Amino acid sequence: MAAEPLHVLIAGAGIGGLCCALALQRRGIRVTVLEQAPELGEVGAGFQVSANGSRCLADVGLSDELPHLATQAAGKQVRLWNTGQTWKLFDLGAESVQKYGFPYYLIYRADLHALMARHARQRQPDAIRLGAKAVGLTQDAEGVEVELEGGERIRGDVLVGADGVHSRIRRAMFGQSDAQFTGCVAWRGLVQRDKLPPHLHANLATNWIGPGAHVIHYPLREGALVNFVGIVERSDWQVESWTERGSVEECMNDFRHWHDDVHRLIQGIDQPYKWALLSRQPMNNWTQGRATLLGDACHSTLPFLAQGAVMALEDGVVLARCLEAHKDDPAAGLLRYQALRMERTSRIVLGSAANAARFHNPLLADAVEAGRYVDREWSEDSVRQRYEWLFSYDATAVDVGSKATAPSAL
Repeated sequence: MAAEPLHVLIAGAGIGGLCCALALQRRGIRVTVLEQAPELGEVGAGFQVSANGSRCLADVGLSDELPHLATQAAGKQVRLWNTGQTWKLFDLGAESVQKYGFPYYLIYRADLHALMARHARQRQPDAIRLGAKAVGLTQDAEGVEVELEGGERIRGDVLVGADGVHSRIRRAMFGQSDAQFTGCVAWRGLVQRDKLPPHLHANLATNWIGPGAHVIHYPLREGALVNFVGIVERSDWQVESWTERGSVEECMNDFRHWHDDVHRLIQGIDQPYKWALLSRQPMNNWTQGRATLLGDACHSTLPFLAQGAVMALEDGVVLARCLEAHKDDPAAGLLRYQALRMERTSRIVLGSAANAARFHNPLLADAVEAGRYVDREWSEDSVRQRYEWLFSYDATAVDVGSKATAPSAL
């Protein structure tokens, strides 16, 4: 008789968890996604998906629908915080497809999340279980048992902890992890395009840089919305939550000497949110037997390379491919997944942290020095060195067949 297909439990129905579910389903593996919320939803925010991420979305079967909900920006530009002086950074649209084979998308998180959930349920109606908060686990040589809040237990062959930066699965596996406040607070918000002057309607991703702070904004939903993210160095707010409300006045004050265009963006936000940026050292092991972690649960990343969500997409595809290649030994498949992802994700965690100093350099306070600084730090060679290795990565082609050894002791 044919062996039963693997059954993978996934804690967390965010972008990473759902991408992993779709990648597994596409490879004939049954999933149960355990989501603590009583209904599905995502925060009202945008994120950038470079070619290495849109390649993953194509792998899980979303490429036909993505162009209808995502924006393909024409390019990126850098602007100086007080004068508005502008430097073209690089093209994103046709050049991304030509160079890497896949688009550079700007996506409203809720739109992608809804699309992923719909596909997961179409392929397997019981794929997502709501109101199911995973709080612990036990395992043996044959599988994993997840404990839900309330005491219910669910058994599967493998568990993937995709439950975010405050992961309960990580805590159950490895104990509490320490996070250090970076000294930066992030603001986010959405602006209706019709609240902005025409020159801010451009189909570009813009990065404002200044001493001690920076701002990023880009269009969403074919330009109907503009996503705003502002990060400022301050030490009086250390709450790590995407749902903590702030005020327009407080955000304006954090950027009080900045260009009028930045003020126009902030004034157009109906409800800004703020959260403290905490950093965590890369883990040197996130797998135990038949349980592993994915995305922010194991390599939470500061938003200075625009790769945090994309790393979770890559994780999902690589993990699914490893389990497909090691169906007879899922534990070996998880070790192979970890071995393939460890160096890359660690490099991104550290590189993102290093980019904060580049965006906030004190030299940017002086217009003359700022021009020299931007010409040096955002030269073609510098940009290529920082981004080429990110965008050219192919999660669908890395070698998943080799055996992996157990990680070294913590």
